[in-house]
Amino acid sequence: MSDIKEAVRERYSQAAVRASSCCGAKSSDPITSNLYSVQETGALPEAAVLASLGCGNPTALAELKPGETVLDLGSGGGIDVLLSARRVGPTGKAYGLDMTDEMLALARENQKKAGATNVEFLKGEIEHIPLPENSVDVIISNCVINLSADKDQVIREAFRVLKPGGRFAVSDVVTRGQIPEGLRRDMLLWVGCIAGALDERDYGEKLRSAGFEQVGVEPTRVYRIADAREFLAGKGIDVDAMAKDVDGKFMSAFVRATKPASRSGCCG
Repeated sequence: MSDIKEAVRERYSQAAVRASSCCGAKSSDPITSNLYSVQETGALPEAAVLASLGCGNPTALAELKPGETVLDLGSGGGIDVLLSARRVGPTGKAYGLDMTDEMLALARENQKKAGATNVEFLKGEIEHIPLPENSVDVIISNCVINLSADKDQVIREAFRVLKPGGRFAVSDVVTRGQIPEGLRRDMLLWVGCIAGALDERDYGEKLRSAGFEQVGVEPTRVYRIADAREFLAGKGIDVDAMAKDVDGKFMSAFVRATKPASRSGCCG
């Protein structure tokens, strides 16, 4: 697990350095590209957009309301936190949580450039959220939970910090059907958001086991063989040989659930 965490930390550190140097290019990756509208990104610092490594747009799907408190797990350069801060307005608050110093520095610089006063970035791991229980209305995340080697712990922590009636509303990569074990073991694929992905049914079961209700997994983008070829190019993987194991089995999805309003927790 520590090897996975360090590999993820290194990848995101490098991404932060590239984005802050302003020499990065907008992604053509089929997972991370074309997720936000021009209206959303137009007023954001360029570095926040360049540092985005997500697979969806949870802020658009979470139906955030003015005055709510939002927490973004694995906030990176801050794009989803800044967009959330706009939606919850001056009476609300948007937290970002990240374990990477370089990303936190970039996010705080982007916050300053955006003039966002209702934002706070925290250092920590998504398996151990540094906030008290029952403290946030909505948890969002963008292609980060799949990178954790202990997803049950992440989901339990999400349940803990959500207020009764609070919403879990994340974008993540999920799988559908059987995936060869060798594919899951490849470290490069863990870092790249693929091999660590949960099966859509397993994701739902983990949420229910933690105490969540109204669980739903809604595909937002299904990846085909052509997408896999582009994504895996240069990683020493024979895409043609694995084509039948990839086509239509990986997808971005909007994963939602609700913490019951009638009780504060179930799992201690």
